[in-house]
Amino acid sequence: MTVSTGDKEALYALDLSDVKWIGAPDSDPHDRVEIAHLPDGAVAMRKAATPGGPVLCYDAAEWKAFILGARNGEFDV
Repeated sequence: MTVSTGDKEALYALDLSDVKWIGAPDSDPHDRVEIAHLPDGAVAMRKAATPGGPVLCYDAAEWKAFILGARNGEFDV
C-alpha cells in the first residue's frame, strides 16, 4: 500500500487480510464506510463497495480526537 504524506510518499507493508472490518449493518453497502481496529491501537478505514481499494489509517490519538469531536458535535451541520 502506498501512503501519501504531502509531497512525499512512503511504502508501508500492512497485511490487513486478517482484520475484522465493521460498518453500520443497515446502511447502503455502496455508501458504507468500514473500519478495522489494528493491534497497535490504530484504525484502518475503507469504503465497503471497494474492499480492495484505498485504505486510510489513523493512529490511536488521531482516531480518539475524531471520535471525541463527533461526540461533541464538531461535525454537525
